[in-house]
Amino acid sequence: MGNPYEVLGVAQGASQDDIKKAYRRLARKLHPDLNPGDKSGEERFKDVANAYRLLGDADKRARYDAGEIDESGNEKPQQHYYRDYAGASGHGDGYASDEGFADFAGGDDPFADILRRAARARANRRGQDLHYRLPISFAESISGGSRRLTLPTGDTLDVNLPAGVFDGQVIRLKGKGAPGAGEGGPGDALIELEVAPDARFTRDGDDITLELPVSLAEAVLGGQVRVPTPTGDVTMTVPPDASSGTTLRLKGKGAPRRGGGRGDQFVKLRIVLPKGDPELARFVAGWQTGRAFDPRQEPGT
Repeated sequence: MGNPYEVLGVAQGASQDDIKKAYRRLARKLHPDLNPGDKSGEERFKDVANAYRLLGDADKRARYDAGEIDESGNEKPQQHYYRDYAGASGHGDGYASDEGFADFAGGDDPFADILRRAARARANRRGQDLHYRLPISFAESISGGSRRLTLPTGDTLDVNLPAGVFDGQVIRLKGKGAPGAGEGGPGDALIELEVAPDARFTRDGDDITLELPVSLAEAVLGGQVRVPTPTGDVTMTVPPDASSGTTLRLKGKGAPRRGGGRGDQFVKLRIVLPKGDPELARFVAGWQTGRAFDPRQEPGT
């Protein structure tokens, strides 16, 4: 803090009443409760409050004017600085307590009412919200369930997972945060979900896509195949003459929708040939129709 007279904007010969008026004017302008989020204003308010604590006390002011104490109220020979004073026992800054402006809080004007309400709010402060991250599997994100989260303190929280949650979704547990002060209740625990990727599935909103390998025989002749879903395997019919890239739909096998119902699972077929099969090689070599077929000349390709 600099020269307290300069901080308050008054001359060194100002009366005690002028000093009080100057502080009151600046406090109205800079008080953090009237300017939430203004960090520079809050720091300036601390300087103003500390300057008033020094000059508002006639004895301290006289000692300061005589050079016996510095701007922080410390004895000059000790050469203390503001950072030492701000944390020293019995001092503190002008916003950590009501000491610097308690004489104004007893008034009946709007500013005094704001100070009284701010003091009550600090005395009954709600606890902070605490943030955690919870890894879950892809299947859990679709089906839901319950998980126990172990906190850094060793305590645990039981988290109920609604069906259909997504990566980055935050679940709020009321009253599971830090305790409050006075009559202020505890904060909440905010659980951010981290859905682990599943190599089989991709999700787009409420729909899920799976790429399913099928044999050449299954693609040509069709048939029943087992298909994985996040909630378990199901049976699906592959139509005859299916090509790689053919996409089939399993209705209602996607993620649950918020308004009810479920999305779908789309199954994209990928034909996989056996490696090193001489019988297949001989068949294709003698298959004149197949060798003459050019899929790149098909409509739409």
